[in-house]
Amino acid sequence: MTEEQPGRILHEMRFGVDSTLALGGGHVYYGTADATPLFVVLLGELRRWGLARYEVDELLPHADRALEWIRASGDRDGDGFVEYQRLTDRGLRNQGWKDSLDGINFAGGAIAEPPISLCEVQGYVYAAYIARSFFAQEAGDDQLAAVWADRARALKTAFNEQFWLPDRGWYAVGLDRDKRPIDALTSNIGHCLWTGIVDEDKAEAVAEHLLSPAMFSGWGVRTLATTMGAYNPISYHNGSVWPHDNAIVAAGLMRYGFVEHAQRVAEGIFDAARHLGGRLPELFTGLDRTDYPEPVAYPTSCSPQAWAAAAPIELMRTLLRFDPWVPRGRLWLAPALPVSLSDLRVENLALGGSRLRVEVHDGHVEVSGLPEGVQLVNEPRRPLSGLVQA
Repeated sequence: MTEEQPGRILHEMRFGVDSTLALGGGHVYYGTADATPLFVVLLGELRRWGLARYEVDELLPHADRALEWIRASGDRDGDGFVEYQRLTDRGLRNQGWKDSLDGINFAGGAIAEPPISLCEVQGYVYAAYIARSFFAQEAGDDQLAAVWADRARALKTAFNEQFWLPDRGWYAVGLDRDKRPIDALTSNIGHCLWTGIVDEDKAEAVAEHLLSPAMFSGWGVRTLATTMGAYNPISYHNGSVWPHDNAIVAAGLMRYGFVEHAQRVAEGIFDAARHLGGRLPELFTGLDRTDYPEPVAYPTSCSPQAWAAAAPIELMRTLLRFDPWVPRGRLWLAPALPVSLSDLRVENLALGGSRLRVEVHDGHVEVSGLPEGVQLVNEPRRPLSGLVQA
C-alpha cells in the first residue's frame, strides 16, 4: 500500500488525521519515480562541494541500493527506462513531480496511461550514473567508473532516439504504456537540459521552445504550453508557473550556454517575487504578463514552501555560473548577471570546509576564503556530456 521497495527513496512523510488515507495506510509513502535517482545526484553534488564527507561516505552503500532499485524495480519492463505505475488502486496515479491526476497528457489533451516513463526522470537517472562513476574514480576503481559511465552513455543514446520528436523540435514528456511518445510541450524538458542528457544538436530547439510565447508568461516558464489541449493557466500542473521548476530550467539553459534565456527566466521569477512580498509561493498562475501587471496568485498555493524558498538561491548560483569540484581542486566562477543585478555580494558560502565571500561589481569578481588547494577558474564550465574530465 505504501509502495515501499528495497532501495527506493520515499516520496513524502505526512502526519495528521488524513495521513493514513492519503498515503496508503501509513505516514510514509514511496510512490515516486524521481526521488531515488535524485538522492544519488544529491550525494554527488555534496561531494563536488566538499561538504559532509563523513555523511556522504556513510550513505554510499545506500546509493548503491538506490541504483539497484533504478535498474530492477524502477525499470519494470527492462527497456532501460525508469517508469511508474502505482501498485494498488490508491496512492498517486502520476509519480513524477507533476503528480496530479491530469498532470501528464498528450498535446491534444488526452491523459496518458501508465506505466509512464518521464523524460526528466531519465535525465535524473543519467546524472545519478555519472555521479556514481565519479565516486568510483575517487576510490581508484577505474573499472567500476567505466561501467557507470558506459551505462550513462547508453541511456543518453536511447533517450535521444526514443524521446526526441523531430517534427516538433522538443522531447516527449514521457512514453505511455504502449511506448508511444507523450507529445505535449512542457517545462519538463528544461530538467533534461539541467542533467545534461540532451544531445547538443537538439538543445537550441529546446531552449527556443522554453522561451517561446506559448511557454514563457513573462513571469516564468509555464508547466504546459498555451498551445496544448490541456492548457489551463489556473491549473496545478497544466499551465501554471512553479518557481522551483523555473530554477531548474534556468540552470539547464545556462549549462548549454543559453545565457540570455537563463537570465530572462531568472529575472521573471525575481520580478514575480517583488510583487509577492519577497516570498515566492509554491506556484502561481500562468496568465501572461502582457495582460496582467503582476503575477496572479494560485488560490491554494503553499507559502512558505521549501522548493520555492530554494529557487532564488539556485537561480543566483546559475547566474554566477558557480560550479565547484573540490576533489579536483577547481571552482569555476564566471558571473553572467543581467543588468538588473549588476552588483551582488554573497557571504558565508560553505565550500570544502571554508566560508567564501563572493562580490561582483560591474562585471569584476572578487573571491575570498577559498579552501586550500582549490583553484579559481574564471570561465564557465560546460560539461555537456556530464563525463568531461576537466
